[in-house]
Amino acid sequence: MSDFPQTIKDAAAALRGGQITSAELTRALLERIDALNPSLGAFIAVTPDTALAAARKADVDLRQGIDRGPLHGIPLGVKDIIATRDAPTTANSHVLDRAWGDGWDAPVVERLRDAGGVILGKTVTSEFACGAPDPDNGFPLPKNPWNLEHSAAGSSAGSGISIAAGLALGALGTDTGGSVRGPAAANGHTGLKVTFGRVPKFGCVPLGYGLDSVGPMARTAWDCAALLRVMAGYDARDPTAANVPVPDYTAALTGTIRGLRIGVPTNYFFDVPDLDAEVKSAVLTGVEALRALGAIVTEVHLPHAEVAKTANNLILAADGLAYHHNDLRDRWLAYGRYTRTVIARGAMYNASDYVQALRFRAYFKKVVASVMADLDVLVTPTSTTPAEKIADVDMTRRMLGVSFTGVWNLVGLPALAVPCGFSSSGLPLSMQIVGKPFDEASVLRVGDAYQQGVDWQLRVPPMAQVAVTA
Repeated sequence: MSDFPQTIKDAAAALRGGQITSAELTRALLERIDALNPSLGAFIAVTPDTALAAARKADVDLRQGIDRGPLHGIPLGVKDIIATRDAPTTANSHVLDRAWGDGWDAPVVERLRDAGGVILGKTVTSEFACGAPDPDNGFPLPKNPWNLEHSAAGSSAGSGISIAAGLALGALGTDTGGSVRGPAAANGHTGLKVTFGRVPKFGCVPLGYGLDSVGPMARTAWDCAALLRVMAGYDARDPTAANVPVPDYTAALTGTIRGLRIGVPTNYFFDVPDLDAEVKSAVLTGVEALRALGAIVTEVHLPHAEVAKTANNLILAADGLAYHHNDLRDRWLAYGRYTRTVIARGAMYNASDYVQALRFRAYFKKVVASVMADLDVLVTPTSTTPAEKIADVDMTRRMLGVSFTGVWNLVGLPALAVPCGFSSSGLPLSMQIVGKPFDEASVLRVGDAYQQGVDWQLRVPPMAQVAVTA
């Protein structure tokens, strides 16, 4: 790999120290995209002209003493269900109107640009952020940079690949059942699902109206904190956006977690037969590292987690069908084979099923709040196994199997996926840090303290260790 910085934090320091310019960094990453994207399927559209113009503007600003913060001059990717003014939004689908989002930025993209961020282009997603990538629909097929035969996981796969392979220093993803955290786990970087309502979703193609969130993806917890500080905050165009204060997330990263209270829910998250032994061992080793840093670790019992996962899936399917109903009825074959079957299952539920799921959701929120009353965060595995082979992807198994991520979408809590090791076959492993509503600061603080003692998040796939010139 080149000598250019791997993280937003290091790149921000290098830009201000004169070791590199934003234009040099941006050109280097555009070269990497040209070299690696055909094999990896990370980007569906690249915008070199506007990216280089933004980078040159950032360089001029910084030379003149205009400093917009740590994202100033930093190259970033945007998931292709979020509107950007300089590239089409396709949702990786032949169904979405090509005029959707044409010529304008979603609020979250506006904020990144205002902070001096350099948008490289749009990253590949599963069609409409659900199902699995369909090799027959003509869009790039995302592949895991650690092993091209393996999946890059959830619908924000392109953003995850771009970070792991060093094609971007940060990216936007969306998470309805785990699609920020799944790619972070599979590709070996950090990803944050924010509290429901923390980041405005206007300008983002919906999947689950009451579940969706837009979250930051980057190598480290510090980088995710820097992104979130810019992304978060109320916007009246999103009826679900929360009008609550936004803290300085990077300032919250004190480097210490002494006395912080961590709960480890042993039932479901650590005792299901589906849980891979290497994943379990790596996460428990991560928990012990947190204990060694002075955290107070307690085993806890979280009842009904398996029901919560099912309730989240039911609500997601019903909400998805509500958005896609007419197109699905009239243009069934225009949807990819995985997407149409995932969304169509919403028709199998009736109104009483949906109401019961919402009733359980209200009840489970109280259960989680009770369990976490004397805790700061919970720690669980992010996924049951390392990334599966693309040839083995089974949507029925995905929908019916164990999930450690959708539980937190159901209750709207923040959850951070952080790398915690590698499997014997060389694939990344990940643990999940879950916090209380709107307390992303504590979640990021734990992730950052852990990452100061490990380097899992900084490791680069062998195929991505290619030199580029600015």
